[in-house]
Amino acid sequence: MIIRAQIIWLVLKLFSRLPLPIAHGIGVILGNIANLFSNRLRRVVEINLRCCFPELSPIVRSKLVRSTLIEIGKTVTEMGALWLWQPRDLLKLVKKTTGEEEFRMAIKQHHGVIAAGPHLGAWEMAGLYLSMNYPLTTLYRPPRLTELSENIRFARSRSGANLVATNTSGIKSLYQTLARGEVVAILPDHNPGRGAGIFAPFFGIATNTMVLLSRLAAKNHSPVYFVYAERLPHGVGFHLHFIPGDLQISNSDIAVSCAYLNAGIENCIRRHPHQYQWGYKRFKIRPEGEPDFYH
Repeated sequence: MIIRAQIIWLVLKLFSRLPLPIAHGIGVILGNIANLFSNRLRRVVEINLRCCFPELSPIVRSKLVRSTLIEIGKTVTEMGALWLWQPRDLLKLVKKTTGEEEFRMAIKQHHGVIAAGPHLGAWEMAGLYLSMNYPLTTLYRPPRLTELSENIRFARSRSGANLVATNTSGIKSLYQTLARGEVVAILPDHNPGRGAGIFAPFFGIATNTMVLLSRLAAKNHSPVYFVYAERLPHGVGFHLHFIPGDLQISNSDIAVSCAYLNAGIENCIRRHPHQYQWGYKRFKIRPEGEPDFYH
């Protein structure tokens, strides 16, 4: 496992030496290769897209599968830059922001702000941008390959983010951050595990949904903004989007809150469906009695 971690980190270092257009170009090649042959990743993408976009024709959906795999390829090849470049160089890649002024105004209300960053576009870039510009606290879950944990922790915290553990102490830190009027960043489409979330609609599908974000929003009436970094064509950089979430996400009724949370995520995805991480088994946990989506 140590050797595997060393190889991965070496590859990331090699990618970090490339300009972003070239790194993304290699990602395009990897995505096209993944689309040519039957494999587990392509199968998961196909299942997710078939369930979430049943209205699309097979031809249109096939094109969306290919473009999704290309974006997943870019996710891999851009990681070297996002984790290893200097923050000042990363900021140069942000070519445009939309909605950020309203986000700043929300912070000034001193109720804290929750930045919900779905797995859309370059979500690592979104987190880094927030940490470079705002007092930010976010949960950190060590990767399965634990030998990479310290490298990843350094990469994500080097621009100022306060990373806290996914335990009682870490969650307490999130509440304290919002009470101070600062920013908490959360991946809202992370599968919380059976029994740790509730089922709420997402693309019309009952989906196991985290309750932590809803509880944080309700506690301090903290506004929620969906924040994501859209990849621009030809590797020229990123467009940061700040989209205000519905006030109902702060509803004390968790079921209502989670439904509006998922609706907000879905709204972001429909703007750039090919840039969502459809390779993730988002529907793996099913309500009692329902069959496995990915069998």
